[in-house]
Amino acid sequence: MLAIGRGLMGEPKLLILDEPSLGLSPLLVEEMFTLIKRINSEGMTVLLVEQNVVQSLGIADRAYVLENGVFALSGPAAEVLADPRLKQAYLGL
Repeated sequence: MLAIGRGLMGEPKLLILDEPSLGLSPLLVEEMFTLIKRINSEGMTVLLVEQNVVQSLGIADRAYVLENGVFALSGPAAEVLADPRLKQAYLGL
């Protein structure tokens, strides 16, 4: 939360977050995603790099899924979440 606050103090046009939920309790993860959604709804563009797929795609407009450094899927977040290839790309199944 402190890192996000410090990042916002500079009034950037783009906020890039790398794994903001890493190591947090489930309750704090929920708070973190609520905060990210609020920041975005207030007009800030957010680039989120996150492995928490369901939570991320629940708040995202667009999604890009990398598999071995190559885009495996991309498109509107809801479509990517519903795509059966997501499980294959994410879990390697």
